[in-house]
Amino acid sequence: MELKTVDSFDFKEKRALIRVDFNVPLDKQYNITDDSRIRGALPTILKIIKDGGSVVLMSHLGRPLKKLKEDGTIDYNKFSLGHTVKHISELLGLTVQFATDCIGADAFAASAALKPGQILLLENLRFYKEEEKGDAAFAEKLSKHGDVYVNDAFGTAHRAHASTTIVANYYTAEHKMFGYLMASEIKNADKVILETQRPFTAILGGAKVSDKILIIENLIEKADNIIIGGGMAYTFFKAQGGHIGSSLVEDERLDTAKEVLAKAAAKGCKIHLPVDSLVADKFAADAQTQSCDSANIPDGWMGLDIAEKGIADFRAVVLQSKTILWNGPMGVFEMEAFQKGTIAIAKAVAEATKGGAFSLVGGGDSVAAVYQFGLADQVSYVSTGGGALLEYFEGKELPGIKAIRG
Repeated sequence: MELKTVDSFDFKEKRALIRVDFNVPLDKQYNITDDSRIRGALPTILKIIKDGGSVVLMSHLGRPLKKLKEDGTIDYNKFSLGHTVKHISELLGLTVQFATDCIGADAFAASAALKPGQILLLENLRFYKEEEKGDAAFAEKLSKHGDVYVNDAFGTAHRAHASTTIVANYYTAEHKMFGYLMASEIKNADKVILETQRPFTAILGGAKVSDKILIIENLIEKADNIIIGGGMAYTFFKAQGGHIGSSLVEDERLDTAKEVLAKAAAKGCKIHLPVDSLVADKFAADAQTQSCDSANIPDGWMGLDIAEKGIADFRAVVLQSKTILWNGPMGVFEMEAFQKGTIAIAKAVAEATKGGAFSLVGGGDSVAAVYQFGLADQVSYVSTGGGALLEYFEGKELPGIKAIRG
């Protein structure tokens, strides 16, 4: 289905209200530590400015209503988008104005006064509980900030919030559309799911089976291979009668793991688990380590990364793949001692891509890994959406996409 994007519209003398995902990590001094989400939105903003339009940006930052101060009040400074204004201005090479509220009188006055070429950023939408509730009255107020609504926030497309979904109801079909980033995310996700070149390999890592069970079940129907690494692999080993020492396990998911293995076998989808693991005597960077069979880990030891044979097996599968989806690390890659498996997989994905495979990396930790190891430009596409991407691959209809695509 053809996506309606900002390319199809002339923004001359129009105000565009853009839902961006500027939910960026900040350090203790409120400096942005990863600006990739902001950079992802720049082409859409610049297209509108070039047309002779003006821009009102809206986003959330963190979860201010879930992380209240000790006295029960909102920490407005900690969660203020004001911290991002200087950096956004520098990236755009343009002055970005800031409204200290998103629906206050001052905010409406500022957006109404915008001239062509000017940009206004609204304060954190999540300072209002109505945002996450998908409140219609709140969404209608937000809609007053723009003649046209543009959704360029794939990272929040799985939420039926006021700014991502409900606000679209207040615009006619020709006055709501996707930004370049959103369109690119959908197009690349569709390339994996709808235009699959075989063999198709999904690499899934992370701690818990429960976080990934829906995507695993959906991918069994589509993938030729599913590689399972990270903490969740040990639930599968235990389900098959293996001894996993003190490795992470979800005992309540053992039956689920057995069912997954049976379903995959019935569908002809091969599940690959790491034959050996790098195990540690404690969960710490300075732990004692050794390699051993993943299904025979000694008591008191825990698997924190995949080891040499597992790396070689996984690498071989990746290198013969034509479509690759990677979500989640192979071990505790935040600790240098347990990075090797994730680095090896990242390099294998890059090598397969160089050989003509299409590779999509998505989900916070795998994205962090390809950036950290300098391989982001050696894969086909790095997604900005974690939860949204997972739900898209689980086969769910994302409310933020449906609101525009219908």
